[in-house]
Amino acid sequence: MFTIRKNNSLNKELKLLDVFAITTGATLSGGFFLLPGLAATEAGTKLVFAYLLVAIPLFPAVFSLVEIATAMPRSGGIYYFLDRSLGPRAGTIGGIGTWFILVLKSSFALIGMGAYLSLFFKEISIIPIAIIFATAIGVLNLISVKGSGKFQILLVTGLLTILFIFVTKGVLNINLEYFHSIFAGNISTIFATTGLVYISYAGITKVVSLSEEIKNPERNLPLGIFLGLLTSYVIYALGTFAIVGLVPISKLAGDLTPVATAANIILGNTGVIIVSIAAILAFISVANAGIMSASRYPFAMSRDHIMPHFFKRLSKIGIPFVSIIFTVLTIIFIVIFLDPMKIAELASTFQLIIFALVSFSVIIMRESRLDSYDPGYKSPFYPWMQIIGILSALFLVIEMGWLPIGFSAALFLISIIWFSIYAKNKVKRSGAIYHVFERLGKMRYSGLDTELREILKEKGLRKEDPFDEIVTRSLVIDINRRVEFEETAEKAAAWFSNFVSFSALQIKKEFLEGTKIGMTPVTHGIGLPHLRLKGLLQPELVLVRSIEGIHIIVNGPLTDHKNEEHLVKALFFLASPEDDSAQHLRILAQIAGKVDGDKFLDQWLVAKNDQELKETLLRDKRFLSIRIINNTPSAVLIGKQLKNSGFPNGCLVALINRDEETIIPEGDLVFQEMDKLTIIGNEDILKEIQKKLSL
Repeated sequence: MFTIRKNNSLNKELKLLDVFAITTGATLSGGFFLLPGLAATEAGTKLVFAYLLVAIPLFPAVFSLVEIATAMPRSGGIYYFLDRSLGPRAGTIGGIGTWFILVLKSSFALIGMGAYLSLFFKEISIIPIAIIFATAIGVLNLISVKGSGKFQILLVTGLLTILFIFVTKGVLNINLEYFHSIFAGNISTIFATTGLVYISYAGITKVVSLSEEIKNPERNLPLGIFLGLLTSYVIYALGTFAIVGLVPISKLAGDLTPVATAANIILGNTGVIIVSIAAILAFISVANAGIMSASRYPFAMSRDHIMPHFFKRLSKIGIPFVSIIFTVLTIIFIVIFLDPMKIAELASTFQLIIFALVSFSVIIMRESRLDSYDPGYKSPFYPWMQIIGILSALFLVIEMGWLPIGFSAALFLISIIWFSIYAKNKVKRSGAIYHVFERLGKMRYSGLDTELREILKEKGLRKEDPFDEIVTRSLVIDINRRVEFEETAEKAAAWFSNFVSFSALQIKKEFLEGTKIGMTPVTHGIGLPHLRLKGLLQPELVLVRSIEGIHIIVNGPLTDHKNEEHLVKALFFLASPEDDSAQHLRILAQIAGKVDGDKFLDQWLVAKNDQELKETLLRDKRFLSIRIINNTPSAVLIGKQLKNSGFPNGCLVALINRDEETIIPEGDLVFQEMDKLTIIGNEDILKEIQKKLSL
């Protein structure tokens, strides 16, 4: 029995190596161990060009996918991106279609093991073996996402080691005579074959569907994907070059174990055994990555009311167990009753269409001009990169013929029917495309901006965002009486006017206007008035506390824009440069995330001085508070100048409290007993200081 978690948030357990392993393992499978033989039937020795040309539609799609994934790291990947950019109908098509493709690829991989196992066990029945592997992988995914990630790393490590040996040995032993016909015949077969092998790279959709479970997705997601795809592309290019150079094309065409055939030529039976092990590792890796990622599609669509609500149920350890079980059962059904080897060949067309839509989605998100669209990675050469991705994908779709196009059309039709019958009346949102319409004088969906701001809060700050420094240099206004918002806005405006050419009166009017138009969020007894000022060089902050309360009237955008009265205990006035709206929103989201904590207001109200008030906002793992006390390890600081104190590089003594007065430290300042120091820096450096001072 599973204990059900009450909220629908997934645990962040996947690191850079996990992302790399999932990307690589999901990409190096049938595309390398099975498809070269099928591709040789179509293109002969030209299949080498097909594996090289696939980069033309692939990399624009990958750049677009990484951009939108770092802006919206959410479970469901393709579904979520298309839903929030093009609307829920497009999201339903992308979600159902991509889920089906991933399930097919996993089924294809489990059945594909049979071709290599049959080299050693002629009488083996692959279907029972495939069912056992599907069940075992499903159980592993039910137990732990982290465990599945580690299993994936082990599989990929073994796979890459074997492939490195095969590719190196193979390239050094090629027969150049086998390439004599590479420029002969009809060149158009290369394009059709490029579309066929494109499915080899569909694994990229797997890892982005897990983006909500990736630690530091703005770094680990793009880096892991690019490293994984570069590794896969090199192996595909050199590996197919080696296969064609080792195996006569007449023997290679139609061969379902081309890598084993090539390995037998250079390494004998031992080579066949080794590459067969690699193939089995690859197929298990694809199945594992496929179940991990495919199961997130019903989960994400259930959260958005497009799928039945039971798919969003999480176990007590944050795993979408219903969605995993459903995905595994579907794979078993396909393995038993259908032929995934034939169906999976048709999936390349739909994958090309989906990647074209992703490129289009980036154009829509950029042109929507949403300040809260804040990707950690931006695709180069916008919008030409996206246009190339769209046109090249559509060109390959046409080249692949009517049967694959018909298969894709069927998936489109099924998705639209499902949305119309089940989800249409349950979904009350639209995509960013309506923000583009707004620029043309039509309509928009304000809920998307709110949702993206919530994502900003979850993603947190970037390395270059000077949040802690902003807090430590902020102005604190502590008022011991009940006060009106207008009075606090006047004091804050006077402070901000020191940094810009605007008068305090002008700035005050901006803050007051913000409360009238619903731009001042109020939550948990705390208000967050904010604006962007032309000419301001860096973000500045004013903290206001009134234990008796600050009376504020704000326009409520969530209550039909009716005025709401609040008595808040804190106001955080934030002003940022006009030309960096994304950083402004990240800082605002960081403050909002802090004040949402259950204990924040209690800590705020009992803070004894300016320093302690500022510490309530500092990131827990990025600051350290030290009291210098005699007869303790910290006593070594007494009488030392700050510049000679021996604190490691990379940390900053930001504040000192002495005799209830907060001091901004300078290099010549001499530490005294009972000084309280606030130090900011990265987690490792602060741990080093704690260890040194035995804190």
